[in-house]
Amino acid sequence: MHKPLRIAVHAAAGAILSATLLAGAVIPARADTPGLPRSLAEAVAMERADALPNSAFYKAPSLKASKPGDLLREAAFDGYAIPEGSRAIRILYHSLDATEHDVATSAVVLIPAGRPPAGGWPVIAWAHGTSGVAQQCAPSLAKSMVYGEEGLMPMVRAGFAVVATDYHGLGTQGPHQYVNKLAQARDVIYSVPAARAAVPSLARKWTAIGHSQGGIAMWGVAELQTTLKDPDYLGAISVAGAGELRDTLSAMDQPSGFAAFYLIYMAYAIHALTPEFKPSDMLVGKALSRYPAATTHGCWNYAYASFIGDSGGKVLKANWTKHPAVQKFFSANELGGKPMAGPFFVIAGEADETVPLAGVKATVAKACAAGFSLAFRYYPGLDHDPTMEQSTPDQLAWVRDRIAGKPFANECPVASR
Repeated sequence: MHKPLRIAVHAAAGAILSATLLAGAVIPARADTPGLPRSLAEAVAMERADALPNSAFYKAPSLKASKPGDLLREAAFDGYAIPEGSRAIRILYHSLDATEHDVATSAVVLIPAGRPPAGGWPVIAWAHGTSGVAQQCAPSLAKSMVYGEEGLMPMVRAGFAVVATDYHGLGTQGPHQYVNKLAQARDVIYSVPAARAAVPSLARKWTAIGHSQGGIAMWGVAELQTTLKDPDYLGAISVAGAGELRDTLSAMDQPSGFAAFYLIYMAYAIHALTPEFKPSDMLVGKALSRYPAATTHGCWNYAYASFIGDSGGKVLKANWTKHPAVQKFFSANELGGKPMAGPFFVIAGEADETVPLAGVKATVAKACAAGFSLAFRYYPGLDHDPTMEQSTPDQLAWVRDRIAGKPFANECPVASR
């Protein structure tokens, strides 16, 4: 089944990355795209069919007696579509948000079928792409866990225990600090010790993999490891998660409805980081009027379908990028210019219309020029989601090399050309 594009719309100036619509690629919302809803009613039906109830499990206890990485709650759950013989355990754990405030975050630990190998199940900390910004949009509240066979379940079949964070504000009470590299990176990092507390059969060593929004988080994981220096951290893979945005903002002023949908999420992200920033500081017209419903009533399919058939009409307020909160958001989410630790692998799709290859290459070149070591690969002819799905075997081969202690080769001389 076709999965919705998990766009990491990242209004990060300077150099930030991810975004739908980079390099002028404004994609129209079409009602005839296979696998996508053709109406708002169909979107609602699709989301309801995959939805699981939000229970008391997600209500956070007091965090005063715990620290980041501590397990707060665990419960086995059998409502997911997972490989035969595998198991799922929901966890609630102590994390930190973008400004290092204590928060509770939910996740699912997926445990492969069979007996663990000597030393325990090898661990992948998984960071998902855009599922929505409302509380009900947590992957752990979907039977498919949003990604299903698109990389996620193949990891489990390959014998990896996957610790799949929801991100704070999805599942748990928010707001979800959408496309914020440090908020999501901390949720990834602190999910690992919490998962070990819930599942003693996990190995100590771990790697991290993220797609789209999660791909952005991987840059944050690598940055945070320069100070955390976790001896068990083996490296991270960023899939379709970085691209330049500054040059395309002006092209969004009269975008298709599809673009307006992501601009709503972008306004939500800035507000989540700086509450005094209001959607009306950025949005006008249909985007502003649809902001409440798109950020509360549904998830990705709902927001997408809200703009089917729309085109034209300004959606951005003049000079919105000059707002101090916008500049703060841009600065906080710059990629490729800050120190990073550990092996790092960047993957992109040559035909990615969501996070175009040119933008990823620019970010990689920036990181290489700053003296960082990384590997880089792009896949001919692949769009956003197919890049995640079809690169999974290469991702897992790279992870196995890290577990085996094989040398990591710096490809920056090649990647920066």
